[in-house]
Amino acid sequence: MNAQTALEELKKATRLAIAGEWDAAHNIAQASGHPAAHWIHAVLHKIEPDEGNSRYWYARTAHRYEEYETPEEEWQAILAALSE
Repeated sequence: MNAQTALEELKKATRLAIAGEWDAAHNIAQASGHPAAHWIHAVLHKIEPDEGNSRYWYARTAHRYEEYETPEEEWQAILAALSE
């Protein structure tokens, strides 16, 4: 999978998560080794809630568990980062 395709898949995962399709989003994030996939994975587990698992995934990113007020705000930040 080329880099552009990988980014499109991660954008798709983020849009699925926003729509409440967490299992589908999780499957995409879990299959990717991209750093943004770890961030998506972390937020999904934060929503679950599974704080321990979420913090595990945040540790693999440049972000912190407490960084965003809401998951909705964080999803928008992820989409923005994937669009840079």
